[in-house]
Amino acid sequence: MTNARVLPLVVLATAVSFSVTAQNQNAPRPAAAAPLTFATVNPPEKLAGKLERVTVHGDSLVGNLSGDSPDRLVSVYLPPSYAAQPQRRYPVLYLLHGFTDSDANWFGFSGAHFVNVPGATDRANAAGARELIIVMPNAFTKFAGSMYSSSAATGDWEAFVAKDLVAYVDGHYRTLAKRASRGLAGHSMGGYGTIRIGMKYPDVFSSLYALSPCCMAANLAPAAEQFAGALKVKTDADIAALAPADFGTRAMLASAAAWSANPKNPPLYIDLPLADGKIAPDVVARWVANAPLTMVHQYIPNLRKYAAIAVDAGDKDQPIESTVRALDQILSTYGIAHTAETYDGNHVNRIDERLTSKVLPFFTAHLAFE
Repeated sequence: MTNARVLPLVVLATAVSFSVTAQNQNAPRPAAAAPLTFATVNPPEKLAGKLERVTVHGDSLVGNLSGDSPDRLVSVYLPPSYAAQPQRRYPVLYLLHGFTDSDANWFGFSGAHFVNVPGATDRANAAGARELIIVMPNAFTKFAGSMYSSSAATGDWEAFVAKDLVAYVDGHYRTLAKRASRGLAGHSMGGYGTIRIGMKYPDVFSSLYALSPCCMAANLAPAAEQFAGALKVKTDADIAALAPADFGTRAMLASAAAWSANPKNPPLYIDLPLADGKIAPDVVARWVANAPLTMVHQYIPNLRKYAAIAVDAGDKDQPIESTVRALDQILSTYGIAHTAETYDGNHVNRIDERLTSKVLPFFTAHLAFE
């Protein structure tokens, strides 16, 4: 995928794609599904592996101004041989869900969803993928998603994933506790998180796979009207009152919480890129600085450390697919080994299938299993 035409830069409201209702112990209210065509996947009637849902305390999240709990629910898939082979240790895949979504949805605790990690994993293993532990934290916040960023408003989610969560998993499960045996992957906001955290923590993870990563391109000249809905939100009660159709407003608030926190601006502790009816260039600059297509040039030495990098998107998932092509071009320019793929699909309709046929075989090929 080279020499692709890159579409104009976009803002989060169009780049973040949302899929399903979120369920979380910290959620003020669930959001509704976006109008995408996809079939839901039921949890398997009989699971080859074992599921656990544990609570992990995050020192990195303590004191966040949003008041979200630093004790996060985390779903864990243990492979079929885990109980039968007590001396065996396993690689770990850390998997990140998208905006407004949750680990409970992805792991089947909430019923049918567009993806079911245990079922996809069992099928992949049956087709030849090697057994590993899969871990997904619940990143649903007051703002419906953390963006896996470091923020005074929502906490340091980068460090929570790369430090707190990894330390907990290595301390409580029979892992191969080394970089070569850790992979990081995610979808949508989780794909963004995979690229963001991957750029900053190459000594923790050895392989990356970003599915339909959102929010990669910066908008250097946003339109003031894009923030009209978010400007009306002043309190937690206003956030809770947002209708399911207010996705753009939710996205703007989550972006501000992740990328332009302001400890001196209660009660939400965020700054939007609009003040007194005019675009605020300093806030826009902070958002631009958090766009991976802008950030990536600073982290080329770190990306060279990875054993493997993959990124993909459905051809009908615009503008995300165009930003995947842009990232492909940048990595190719620097000579960073990677794979990039556009496939026939939208934002969610083939994620379950691609976990089985692409993601898990990718980590089988690139993680250390001993």
